[in-house]
Amino acid sequence: MYQFHCRPAPSGLHTKPSIPKQPAARATAGIRWTLSLRGALKLLAVLQAAFFVAYAIVAATAGSPSNPRKETRATPPAPRAQPAPGPITKQEVQQLMAGNNLLNLKNSAFDIRQGNTCYTVQTSIDPGLQNSLLQRLDLKNSRYIGIVIMDARDGRVLAMVGHDKTDPSRNPCLESRFPAASVFKIITAAAAVETCDLDPGSMLNYSGGKHTLTKSQIQAKNPKNANRISLKDSFAQSINPVFGKLGAHALGREVIESYAEAFGFNREIDFELPTRPSRIELSTDAFELAEVASGYNRTTRISPLHGALMAAALVNQGRLIDPTIVDWIAAEDGRTIYQSQAVFQKQAIDPGTSRVLCELMQAAVRSGTASREFHKHVDARIFSRLDIGGKTGHISDGTPDTRFDWFVGYAREDQGPGRIAFSAVVAHEEYIGTTAAAYAAMAIKEYFRSPFAAVTPTGGRHLRKAL
Repeated sequence: MYQFHCRPAPSGLHTKPSIPKQPAARATAGIRWTLSLRGALKLLAVLQAAFFVAYAIVAATAGSPSNPRKETRATPPAPRAQPAPGPITKQEVQQLMAGNNLLNLKNSAFDIRQGNTCYTVQTSIDPGLQNSLLQRLDLKNSRYIGIVIMDARDGRVLAMVGHDKTDPSRNPCLESRFPAASVFKIITAAAAVETCDLDPGSMLNYSGGKHTLTKSQIQAKNPKNANRISLKDSFAQSINPVFGKLGAHALGREVIESYAEAFGFNREIDFELPTRPSRIELSTDAFELAEVASGYNRTTRISPLHGALMAAALVNQGRLIDPTIVDWIAAEDGRTIYQSQAVFQKQAIDPGTSRVLCELMQAAVRSGTASREFHKHVDARIFSRLDIGGKTGHISDGTPDTRFDWFVGYAREDQGPGRIAFSAVVAHEEYIGTTAAAYAAMAIKEYFRSPFAAVTPTGGRHLRKAL
């Protein structure tokens, strides 16, 4: 990007001075020289010219003490300084970063070359957090792994770790090709709290199994033997028919679509790396709405990056924040051409609703579908100073050998500024190895430096029934 030009030739090149010849002399007797008046004047002029030439040579070689003369041999042409460019956008950073997906970085800074110019890129990656996750990836039992850890206060991505057994060049953290499963219950619960005036203690009815969904389970009329459960417990236990009935009869297509888009579905994420929008497709069919609202479908797709953004919105009083993974970019001459900053989007849900959602997610960790994993790896001291909430999600891809496992949530200090949002998806194969919730527990331990036990991959466990 720099242009080069030749250094101008030095000025003041000297030519040999022309000295007038002396006038001819006449010999006289006794070897005496006699000069005429005219000859004496010419000799005086010659002496004067010689004096000025000698003075000029001495002055040129002496130089000035404040600006010493440089070496006169040839040197490479110096680059011409360019005018300082204006700040570049995230889209322009994407062009600069083309071919660099920043997955599994071991250092937070690196150099990148474009044309003849080298740039230094300082990322937001926390090397300690990132490497602790990299060392514990269960590659044996997983087809895909995508983990994003984010500072919820400013959207800075602290860790982006992943694995794609089918194509190692891809970054699963940024790809919205994974079924959202029960993670979508976060959207349904938010819509129900705001449009149906529900609270954590509101009692709801369902029939049949907790983790199944049939047309008979979403009928508007409750059977005599219907089960009753609170909204908080139905969220914590991920009960499909409760959320299916809410979607089909209480919310409807327009409300579900409105809240999904408020949380970032069907639109691009403003990020320094290319991403694909998370997708939701809705119809007016009651059972299909029930499937979407409960997460019991494979058409609603989401990326791990988007999952972390959803969790961050809940601890930011209901406001989405733009993610960033590049803190700054500097050119070779030290000029900063890009500087990230925290950018909050418009309100997705009311602050009061976000507090209700956090309460529901806390219940999922303490007594719900995530409790077994967290109780296995977290001792009581972590709960004494941290507020941890999350939502699990499990669904197969329609084949017996791949099962998607989600955990999306947050952890924040009760008496401190630390707040992280996290999102992890694992596609288990024949056996279940390290779960998404276990990876979240690892990240919490490393980030908050808490003393609960580390998790290491095991030989795997057989697939369990979906929750």
